[in-house]
Amino acid sequence: MSARKRDDSGIAVIGLGRFGSRLAGSLTHLDQDVLAIDHDLERVQHWSAQLDRVVQADSTEEAALRQLGVADFRRVVIAIGASVEASILTVLALTELGIPQIWARATSEKHAKILDSVGAHHVIFPEAETGERVAHLIVSRMLDFIEFGDDFAIAKVRVPEALVGRRLRDVSPADRYGVMVVGAKLPGEQFCYAGPDTLLQRDSVLVVEGGIAQVQRFAALQ
Repeated sequence: MSARKRDDSGIAVIGLGRFGSRLAGSLTHLDQDVLAIDHDLERVQHWSAQLDRVVQADSTEEAALRQLGVADFRRVVIAIGASVEASILTVLALTELGIPQIWARATSEKHAKILDSVGAHHVIFPEAETGERVAHLIVSRMLDFIEFGDDFAIAKVRVPEALVGRRLRDVSPADRYGVMVVGAKLPGEQFCYAGPDTLLQRDSVLVVEGGIAQVQRFAALQ
């Protein structure tokens, strides 16, 4: 497939059941441009009043996805839960389109292994992950995210490139970025509490806490 510019802002969500609709709504709340797809006309009609772009299509058909412009998206989420076959075939179709980030819902460990083997980059278990949490992970560079209340979160992030080689006392993340670094995992070591002398090495992982917007901005530092 030839290289082309893809849509970095838009996210396609395939499947508008309970999880998919909540995910699409959460992404919209985060000011993301969402294309929602479902094969069921009643669901499409129901959600068309609440989501900007909702279309009916068979997501297992590569040609149908291409016609909708899904090939131009960088991120696509398969939230199909009723049919294991449909979710697997949809992943295969998206793989053929060369989608860089394919997130897929799994209903079992076996299903998850199959999704991974056919091309899914991230596997989601809705029973353990809310639509809101997955939405934050999709749109940010955070490795993990837990929200407490309306405006507080704890997240796991990689050391931002701009801070590599510096010690925490020199960075002052609480004053400069509004987040507290509470833990760090250096390459080849276990997680430990972070302190002023903690050296921020490349490929290290940090545990940070703070307001949701502040945590997201810290994770997005280049």
